[in-house]
Amino acid sequence: MKKRNVATYRVEVKLGQLSTDMRSDSVVWGPVEEEEEEAEEGEEGDGSPSLVPSSSPWSSCFEKERHVVYLEMMYEMLPHCYQTQEINRLTLAHFIISGLRLLGAFGRVDKEAVANWVLSFHAQPRNKAELGDGKFYGFHGSRSSQFPPDSNGVLIHNGGHLASTYCALAILKNVNYDFANIDSESILMSMRNLQQPDGSFMPIHTGAEMDLRFVFCAAAICYMLEDWRGMDREKAKEYILSCQSYDGGFGLIPGSESHGGATYCAVASLRLMGYIGDDLLSESNSSSLIDVPLLLDWSLQRQAGDAGFQGRANKPSDTCYAFWVGAVLRILGGYKFVEKKALRQFLFSCQSKYGGFSKFPGELPDLYHSYYGFTAFSLLEEPGLNPLCAELGITDLAALGT
Repeated sequence: MKKRNVATYRVEVKLGQLSTDMRSDSVVWGPVEEEEEEAEEGEEGDGSPSLVPSSSPWSSCFEKERHVVYLEMMYEMLPHCYQTQEINRLTLAHFIISGLRLLGAFGRVDKEAVANWVLSFHAQPRNKAELGDGKFYGFHGSRSSQFPPDSNGVLIHNGGHLASTYCALAILKNVNYDFANIDSESILMSMRNLQQPDGSFMPIHTGAEMDLRFVFCAAAICYMLEDWRGMDREKAKEYILSCQSYDGGFGLIPGSESHGGATYCAVASLRLMGYIGDDLLSESNSSSLIDVPLLLDWSLQRQAGDAGFQGRANKPSDTCYAFWVGAVLRILGGYKFVEKKALRQFLFSCQSKYGGFSKFPGELPDLYHSYYGFTAFSLLEEPGLNPLCAELGITDLAALGT
């Protein structure tokens, strides 16, 4: 087994330790998380169309320094409730590292050590012939998914995961790692094994669901590696278009209910793949590929009466959808129609006095909703935050590799 250098080990300890003196919600990567039960009768007001925050925030400004401290604390040691998310350790690291970059607070991050730590999760084939064995040689989500070889030196059930690979490359972009040193050939060639005949993607090589989340991951991976050999873009495009619903939004799979996260995956993927441009609402960039007016209408309707964004019709507002739906509107050129002042007040009601953001007002913060709270404020052009590349979900600077 290779020896890891001291700096890499320290980063692994920092991003991998679990403490027992704090509490936090566990989360998983992806735009589609488990929805809460619908609010009890009477909680959503009287149906008035005015946008009013659901509760009074403890602070009426973006508490950047508290958020920096929150992320730095998570960088040093994760709360014990994240033990259930051990398999997603690389994803949690993405929220931390990308969050610090978004907040312009990268001073305490050892970029070289972080890069070495991330690269240690890369699943490598023994030879080129193995690239056709059906496995995906991307990145593991954590040490617990890296199985040792058997007695014959064969790696069994030891493939990468599309979401973990997206997160790994996002982190490497943030720390300005030279992508010329990445074995992109093994990632891209084996990623084709995951694409299905209908154009969708599985996240791993066997026994997994197939939906728009993983189409987005595949598109983002190819975009960041600047190489589209990892997917059949035309098939992926057709699959995406088949997921647009009658109401203008997109479901995770064809025929399913429109959802804010799935809609983001669809629109961002089409943008990354070059099928749609910026500001589709302008006459000079009009496109008939998707029903833009209907999509715009559906997206704007997701800003609910409490000023936050909801993932689906008749569901409570949730911090993360201020990014998932807000980014769709940014790509379409319709963000100017968002009630920004009211949205800020809703987000402030989810801002924790300990730093970070919660899913709903008054709850404890978690890394998932904190990161997408930060991205939402970047879309709102909060002073002191780095601009966001909406279609990748990381800063413009990171997307450019600077």
